[in-house]
Amino acid sequence: MDILLVIIFSYLSGSIPFGLAFAKIFGNIDIRKIGSGNIGATNVLRTGNKLLAFLTLLFDILKGYIPVVITIKYFPELVQLSCLLAFLGHLFPIWLKFKGGKGVATYLGVLTALSFGLTSLFIFTWLVVALIFKYSSLSSMFASLTVFVTNIIREVVASSDLSFQTTNISDSKILFIFFILIIFTHRKNIYNLKNKTEDKIKI
Repeated sequence: MDILLVIIFSYLSGSIPFGLAFAKIFGNIDIRKIGSGNIGATNVLRTGNKLLAFLTLLFDILKGYIPVVITIKYFPELVQLSCLLAFLGHLFPIWLKFKGGKGVATYLGVLTALSFGLTSLFIFTWLVVALIFKYSSLSSMFASLTVFVTNIIREVVASSDLSFQTTNISDSKILFIFFILIIFTHRKNIYNLKNKTEDKIKI
């Protein structure tokens, strides 16, 4: 029963299409018919409404953060399951015929619930890559890879040195799955980057 409960509330939380809802309610716009057609904050920003883009980013982060925090408190043995289902909810929402966003903001929310250190690393890496190359997609993929690799190193150090203190370090397996899924959702961006047709962000 606990597993079923965690699956349902984690997936349903992650599947809420805030970008689509905010754009429709406050801008009377179907975000799926603009830009990339994605329901995430980056595409909402293409409407020209920075406030809606910020709200989309914030709530997409929260929908990954909240179910994982609840699971950590009440069902700690099911944390990884909650992380995965919240993330998959955003990628494949039942309300939109399983056509969701790219998952970066929701991933960030999940990561925040697991480790503030890794979250800070993700944000720092994303900003550095974005400032250098001006590509949001490249920043997201590289930052998620950096988090995964760094966590593996920390786990190796922790396992070989009993005096090494670690807190809130998530399992590298789930971080690897997230990285692979982020690569999958950015496959079109990878194609565009290869062909030099990827849109740059303005920083």
